[in-house]
Amino acid sequence: MTDEMTAWRRHLHTHPETAFEEHETAAFVAERLASFGIDVDTGLAGTGVVGTLVAGDGPAVGLRADMDALHIAEANELDYRSVHPGRMHACGHGGHMAMLLGAARYLAETRAFSGTVHFIFQPAEENEGGGRAMIEDGLFRQFPVEAVYGMHNWPGMPVGWFGVRPGPMMAAFDIFEIVVDGHGAHAAMPHLGVDAIVTGSAIVGALQTIASRATDPLDSAVVSVTRFQAGDTWNVLPDRAVLAGTTRSFRPEVRDSLEPAIRRIAGAIAEAHGATADVHYERRYPPTINDAAETERAAAAAAAVVGADNVERDPRPSMGAEDFAFMLNEVPGAYVWLGNGGRDGGCTLHNPRYDFNDAALPIGASYWATLVESVLPQRT
Repeated sequence: MTDEMTAWRRHLHTHPETAFEEHETAAFVAERLASFGIDVDTGLAGTGVVGTLVAGDGPAVGLRADMDALHIAEANELDYRSVHPGRMHACGHGGHMAMLLGAARYLAETRAFSGTVHFIFQPAEENEGGGRAMIEDGLFRQFPVEAVYGMHNWPGMPVGWFGVRPGPMMAAFDIFEIVVDGHGAHAAMPHLGVDAIVTGSAIVGALQTIASRATDPLDSAVVSVTRFQAGDTWNVLPDRAVLAGTTRSFRPEVRDSLEPAIRRIAGAIAEAHGATADVHYERRYPPTINDAAETERAAAAAAAVVGADNVERDPRPSMGAEDFAFMLNEVPGAYVWLGNGGRDGGCTLHNPRYDFNDAALPIGASYWATLVESVLPQRT
């Protein structure tokens, strides 16, 4: 089915839709699942799709693929480049959907297992927490499972390889905004004001001590300021500076320490400069933590497809985040990385020249099929 999966993937790449707007994408997925003879439910989290395949009595498992694209203007000159300006599948979710559709078709045709498979096509993975929204809408109440599995392509890992480990695979993702209010003045007479830019700059530097001096060196934390907005012209010190950024962590204790540290540092430095700092902090995604037993099952299925030597059993966790974490907080499961080839030509995630490597499609689909046939009892 490689040619067919490639056609699906390229169609989806051409027609990207972003968080909670995946209406055409959801219709495309639902139509194909129905054509395979799979029961289809739509509407969870607005645009979510769940296909259900029952093949006799047995336990139930969930397989999840994400559907949304990113707000990125595509720089590729491909026959199947995005037709929606400012939107593209720069994270490979089109490939994820194509692989799960391929596995769904195969499993519907063979039914060499006893039990139930729920094919979960999730909206809004990027930033907006579609996984959480599906759960809040009753995903696992309506489609109960004993385990749930996810997969993401991984540039830099060779095609034909998998990576998986028990414990943390991806980090928690939180965001913050700091509004620094000073007192505007003429840039030639700074002594008559309170410089919000100097205050904000001091806060940026001091925030880096959270990871370097306030966090155990054996733990991991990232505090990144990604936005600094202030002023409109050359000769005016503005009243206000706005800083924003993200924090990343793995352990709950570290995550819990980041918000109070940011508030303490921002408030104290602002006070020292005669300014004020108002901090807004929002928790977005928890860390993606693999269950040990399900990790072993996932690794065994991957090894059956590509060989044990091509399964990296202890990859370094990524400080990137993944809202599949919400599903893993509800039921046991495992999240694996699928090799997508080298990073040549800008083939990194969230890059305007990203393109999913179609050579990985049959490998990922075979992993899904093998996983189902290995974790569910064989049909007699």
